[in-house]
Order: sequence, then structure tokens, then C-alpha cells
Amino acid sequence: MNEPSTENETLEISKSQRKREANELLELAKNLIAMPDSKLKRMPLDEDLREEIEFARSIRAHGARKRQLMTVGKMLRKRDNQELLDAVNDIDQKNRLMNARFHLIEAWRDRLLEGGDQELAELFEQSPGLNVQTLRQLIRNAQKEAKLGKPPTAARKLFKLLRESDEESLLPPL
Repeated sequence: MNEPSTENETLEISKSQRKREANELLELAKNLIAMPDSKLKRMPLDEDLREEIEFARSIRAHGARKRQLMTVGKMLRKRDNQELLDAVNDIDQKNRLMNARFHLIEAWRDRLLEGGDQELAELFEQSPGLNVQTLRQLIRNAQKEAKLGKPPTAARKLFKLLRESDEESLLPPL
């Protein structure tokens, strides 16, 4: 019967797979168009692709913008985009890491405000570089502000102090 020969066999990509890949590149094009200038400048883009992205950013009419998005997507399909995908994923990973650190700092602040000396002692034990007196004073002031219904000025200062401490040496996980 008809047995496939292994020597000259080429893998055929299904139409569904080609559509999935085209949609992924279209999403990449949307991300590039929506990306801030500071991050876009660091992307490894060809000059003509960069010009098309800049042009797409300048368009305000919905239909024209969508057509330009399709043009950028088509240009991406004709290129090897691994370096570009790696750069975008690197930025995304850094953003996720920054968000995780931000949430950890928020959690420590909330834990210190809700808890007592137990949580404070645990934090000092794991991060000895913190200023004990300043931290205790900010916690007391923030708790007092919360009871009186005042704006959370001390809680913001506490967050800022914890963030600065996290930049010097990472706060411990909860």
C-alpha cells in the first residue's frame, strides 16, 4: 500500500495551526502598538516595522487602525520573531515580578497594621536592617488614623519605608 517515505517527508502544518500562529502574531502586534515608547525603543525591530508601528499609533479612526494592525501582523508573519518574542516575554516577566513584590509589600503592611508585636518581631528577625523606632511609630500613627477615619498618610509612609527596605534587601515571604 501507500506507505509514507521517511526520507522526503515534509511536515504539513494544518490550517488551524497557521491561524493560531497568525492570531498570536496579531496579539504581538497589538502589544507592540500599545507599548509605551520607552519599552518600544528597546525592542529589536527592523526600521520598516518600527515605522509601521509608529504609523499605527498615530491613527485614530477605528477601521484604519485595524487595517494597519493587520499590516503589522502580516509583516511579523514574514519575519523570524523569536528575538522579539523573547524581549516582550522578558518585559512581561519583569512586570509580573514587580507586581508580586508590590503585593508582598502590601501584605506586610496590612499584616503589621492588623497584627501586634508578634508580626513586627517576625519581620525584624528576618530583616534586621529596618529602623525599629520609625516602624513602630508609623504603625501606631496608621492605626490611630484608621480609628479616627482620617486619610491613611502614615500607612502610605509605612508602605514607602517597607518598599525602600525591600529594594535594599528583599522582604521575607509571608
